[in-house]
Amino acid sequence: MSKVKKEEKPNFPSLPKSQTGITGLDEITGGGLPQGRPTLICGEAGCGKTLMSLEFIVRGATEFNEPGIFMAFEEKAEELAMNVASLGFDLNKLQTDNMVKIDHVHIDRSEIEETGEYDLEGLFIRLGYSIDSIGAKRVVLDTLENLFSGLTDQTILRAELRRLFNFLKSKGVTAIITGEKGEGPSLTRQGLEEYVSDCVILLDHRVINQISTRRLRVIKYRGSQHGTNEYPFLIDEDGISVLPVTSLKLGKDVSSQRVSSGIPALDSMLGGHGFFKGSSILVSGTAGTGKTSIAAYFANETCNGGKRCLYFAFEESPKQIIRNMKSINVDMQKHVDNNLLQFYASRPTLYGLEMHLVAIYKLIKRFKPAAVILDPITNLITVGSVSEVKSMLIRLIDFLQEEQITVMFTALTLNTIISDQTDEGVSSLVDAWLLVRDIEYNGERNRGMYIMKSRGMKHSNQVREFVITDNGLDLVDVYLGPEGVLTGSAREAEKLKEKTGLALRDFAVSRKDKEIMRKRMMLESKINSLKAEFESVEDELNKIYLEEELKQQIIEKNREEITRMRRGTTGADKNKS
Repeated sequence: MSKVKKEEKPNFPSLPKSQTGITGLDEITGGGLPQGRPTLICGEAGCGKTLMSLEFIVRGATEFNEPGIFMAFEEKAEELAMNVASLGFDLNKLQTDNMVKIDHVHIDRSEIEETGEYDLEGLFIRLGYSIDSIGAKRVVLDTLENLFSGLTDQTILRAELRRLFNFLKSKGVTAIITGEKGEGPSLTRQGLEEYVSDCVILLDHRVINQISTRRLRVIKYRGSQHGTNEYPFLIDEDGISVLPVTSLKLGKDVSSQRVSSGIPALDSMLGGHGFFKGSSILVSGTAGTGKTSIAAYFANETCNGGKRCLYFAFEESPKQIIRNMKSINVDMQKHVDNNLLQFYASRPTLYGLEMHLVAIYKLIKRFKPAAVILDPITNLITVGSVSEVKSMLIRLIDFLQEEQITVMFTALTLNTIISDQTDEGVSSLVDAWLLVRDIEYNGERNRGMYIMKSRGMKHSNQVREFVITDNGLDLVDVYLGPEGVLTGSAREAEKLKEKTGLALRDFAVSRKDKEIMRKRMMLESKINSLKAEFESVEDELNKIYLEEELKQQIIEKNREEITRMRRGTTGADKNKS
């Protein structure tokens, strides 16, 4: 069977694009706005159209060396310069350097007469002169409604609109035209601009439950792929930031490197080495079980290793956390002073969920931490539903995994019933889940900790007593008494009881040993006495035996002497013979 050869696609030229320099927008659009073509940015009042288009001009001049023209039909140059000064944009200097030109065009409806001879020729001449004077590569017209406010004839309007777009294309400039959102499904008031634009971006400003969120969506982009979702964006002191975080792909790299939790006993429960780098950890439990302390220990351990940690606090202020952690022997202030630890504290109601995600994204990109802590995520439910919080956290986890940043969430358990899911519904998403709970026994409350799950590593299945003292956090070894696992004072009482029993046993053993020693000495004394008596008897017996033997020898000698005497021989004769 012959193999089917994969057909290679020819390398066609791609659409040239002009980078906006706006954080996140270039990623969504795949490189920026169509170069040399007009783009329509539309939306309701207050959604950020003017600011986005002005930032496009400023970023072009400062980051890409592309001069730009901002033709305003509403605000004057001084007003625009004042409005964007808080974002760090010095429009006056850019105008002095001939990198930006702000051209305010005043249009009075009463001066516009709708006649067959009305056209935009004057505007083209003025705009063409401005473009040529500084060699502009970028142009913004803000807003189009003012330019056509006096025209009601759709035929004239359509013709002039096409002429305007063709003029901009003929000048080869990358243009942004802002337009107000029309009624109903129409993107603009005239309902024509979106059809003649090569790219259309819709901005939206929603207020739900008194929480406002700005969102952006690329409606249309001729000749290019682009993100089609709604993306939240933030306007702050750095300008506009769009969050292009999605959860569509699961092709992220993973690490086998381990990071310590800061609690040696907990590391031992996790196979001896702690969590995986870049993993997500959830610490959940009822109020007062020490979740924040565990998170602070993890932050402290990260900073002790010379790495950065970003701490998002949604309940306590940084000073509160630093003060409280000192009571358990954790000095977080020194890490703040060394720029290893940074706090970001706010009430969840400050922003909507998406805006929080954008703010977190921006801070992480700026601070570049090795570990991130969110304490607690439960409070986010006050600004969104459970499904919205889950969606937001999924995207945050995906983003952090992409950046290989270890994240620890704390979550308040609102009920004491242990279930396989937290109130935020994120326990299935995280890699490790630590559960801290109260153990009520013998009239007191103690803390117990166990590992609900830890993906990719063997871990302890035991419930350990979690103690917080002036010296810090620790997990006490499991103590099995006669009635099962004991905690707190019951454990200490049982230990003392055991210790007392041991001492009594030692004392009893000691007494027995002495008694045995005494008995041994007595027996040995008796044995020695008997031995001496035996030797005495033995000597006596030996004495009788020797005397008898000597007596026998003398008798024998005497008998021989008598025998010789009877024979007439003496002892001297005997010697002669």
